Amino acid sequence: MQHLRAEIDLPDPAATEALGARIARVLATGDAVALAGDLGAGKTALARSILRALGVAEDVPSPTFTLVQVYETPGLTVSHFDLYRVGRESELDELGFDDALASGAVLVEWPERAPDRIPGDALHVHLSDAGASARRAVLAGCGRWTPLFAAEGAHG
Repeated sequence: MQHLRAEIDLPDPAATEALGARIARVLATGDAVALAGDLGAGKTALARSILRALGVAEDVPSPTFTLVQVYETPGLTVSHFDLYRVGRESELDELGFDDALASGAVLVEWPERAPDRIPGDALHVHLSDAGASARRAVLAGCGRWTPLFAAEGAHG
């Protein structure tokens, strides 16, 4: 179902914050954002940027140990999942994944740990190290995410 693809250079933390703000502007109930990349690639930093742009003022830690953190933002509940320590996709049932998706949006770090649970219309963001504090983001998604791909700084 993925039709759109773009590569975006993130030369500094401000660029990551800007990408997070762009994603936040189009995020709606039922949306999933799959954040992939190696350890330290910036998945939590991008999730934090999305949540900050949605108005979350509290600390946004990586949910590596809690597995899920839920944030009530003005107009949208966002659940931040970290699947790094998930051994079986069925564990997502215990974590309330489907309910979180039905009642809000989900940000999913390590989506490759439960590929069959990520909705087909999810926005996929693969982050990689590009030296120093620079990152590269490869975005892929369906037409529902077109506003992100039309933005300045995205190139195919």
